[in-house]
Amino acid sequence: MVAVLKADATREQIDSLTAWLEGRGLSVHLSKGATHTILGLIGDTSQIDTELLEGLEMVESVKRISEPFKNANRKFHPEDTVVDIGGLKIGGPHFQLIAGPCSVESQEQILAVAKSVRASGASILRGGAFKPRTSPYDFQGLRADGIELLLEAKKQTGMPIITEIMNANHLPMFERVDVIQVGARNMQNIELLKELGMARKPVLLKRGLANTLQELLMSAEYIMAGGNRDVILCERGIRTFETYSRNTLDLSAVPILRELTHLPVVVDPSHASGLARLVPPMAMAAAAAGAHGLMIEVHNDPVNALCDGAQSLTPEQFADMAEKVRRIRGVMSGDG
Repeated sequence: MVAVLKADATREQIDSLTAWLEGRGLSVHLSKGATHTILGLIGDTSQIDTELLEGLEMVESVKRISEPFKNANRKFHPEDTVVDIGGLKIGGPHFQLIAGPCSVESQEQILAVAKSVRASGASILRGGAFKPRTSPYDFQGLRADGIELLLEAKKQTGMPIITEIMNANHLPMFERVDVIQVGARNMQNIELLKELGMARKPVLLKRGLANTLQELLMSAEYIMAGGNRDVILCERGIRTFETYSRNTLDLSAVPILRELTHLPVVVDPSHASGLARLVPPMAMAAAAAGAHGLMIEVHNDPVNALCDGAQSLTPEQFADMAEKVRRIRGVMSGDG
């Protein structure tokens, strides 16, 4: 349920109403926009008399939210959430390029890639330290050593870092990581999501291989219910019957999610397509669809990459793609 307050509602009135609602066992989330203040009510709202609430002088209207996701709902929070990542902002009008190798392999490799993507306009460095692989015999990542190499790259380039977590027990190793990524396989790892809700650190949540958008939003709800509001959603393709690409990139998810939620939405065309030649056109399409960011895999030697070399762009290809994305965004904003 949300209560939309009148523009002239005073701080004292808002505090008084909040205390009254909390006294009835509800959690109250205050969202102040340009023209209205909204109180989002979470809990058993069946006991609240909507007519009584609407009858208060300070209340303009009361609406019940039918969707199961409350915190992530745009009705609950009409203004776009802007997530701060080490001084960089993503969401609302803010767009960021996230780039780096699928897997951190060596200091030489991660530093070379970080410096090249930084020069081409990327602002956040990605790199897998823990790698969930389909086969137990494939490279599983450098784990804690991989995080240390990412931190060294951050030190030398100034780029915030994002890397994937696989187990809540690993959280202490992620204390200096700027954004924690939850991969597609862990999108519904409920216990992990609960722990990340208490982490007070930005979380990038990827859509599962066969999950609906509502299920993605419900996973975000688990994180937000724990108190962590800094959630970024990521469309990375879903499994369909098509075989010419690894997955099917659901670009319709971008405008749909932007209607349903206030959370930032980014797109990962690398994992979606599985083929480097498909990444640039899909990245440009995602930018045109309104994504708040792109997550691109870049490797300085894709042929010899230990993980997903076929979908990785070279630094030169990334630079060309980044320039095209900038042009598209310029056209979308009216500056091109």
